[in-house]
Amino acid sequence: MWTLGAFNTAGTGDAIAALTACCASRAWAAKLASGRPYATFAALRATALAGFDELDDAELAVAHAAHAPIGRPKPADEDHWSRGEQSRALAADEAVRAGLAEANAAYERRFGQVFLICATGLTGEQILAEAKRRLGNDNATEHREATAELRKIVDLRLAKLFKEARP
Repeated sequence: MWTLGAFNTAGTGDAIAALTACCASRAWAAKLASGRPYATFAALRATALAGFDELDDAELAVAHAAHAPIGRPKPADEDHWSRGEQSRALAADEAVRAGLAEANAAYERRFGQVFLICATGLTGEQILAEAKRRLGNDNATEHREATAELRKIVDLRLAKLFKEARP
């Protein structure tokens, strides 16, 4: 959707809006936008991931809360990437989809947020197994795992944001 040159010269508001599709933390997006211009996508990516690693718990919660539960992506106009990322889970049979709904509900009761996983390339069965495993985590372990999954999603979406603009 973007070339690096267009991103580097875009208005700050437009750059922030584009970045929040990757990570809903406006603090993260504003920091990246203020660091322009970037000489290469690799430099932008390195800055993005370093900035993600510096997010405090409040900003991580904002970023996490922007994600829909697995198997129930937001409407396409709200989150155009989640349907593709969850495509294999959405194609799972009814028993797996029901299991995902149950695991999502149990996870939300246990941890107070949606179950988050970088679902790209994973089957519904794999996602369900991971959700069940992570339900056994203590709070600190789960916070680390959820943050690592969120970081993977941010990295993947950042690459998509720039890759889609390339010929």
